[in-house]
Amino acid sequence: MKFVKPIEKVYMESLVTILESLNATGFETQFKATSYGLLSLATQKTFQPNEVKVLHFYRFEGESNPDDSSILYAIETKNGEKGTLVDGYGVFSDSQVSNFMIKVEEIHK
Repeated sequence: MKFVKPIEKVYMESLVTILESLNATGFETQFKATSYGLLSLATQKTFQPNEVKVLHFYRFEGESNPDDSSILYAIETKNGEKGTLVDGYGVFSDSQVSNFMIKVEEIHK
């Protein structure tokens, strides 16, 4: 019987840690939600909800202050561009992000 060493799990406790990890795996673009769609800050191309998929998302809650809550989306576009979008969570969310994400059909956890 062959022994297989288990893969070590990486404990990701902060938004910065996950952003660094995603960046290292190719999610290098930063996206911004606008009234025209999702704007790539790297290429200046705008994508519509049917042109993106959320490969994963992460929620963060402030330990001492609920106002510190945020959500991070790992996104891939139809042309293969990968990047991230960060939004506040709850009452501090950006309505343009919320309005865009509610229209995205392909969201994975």
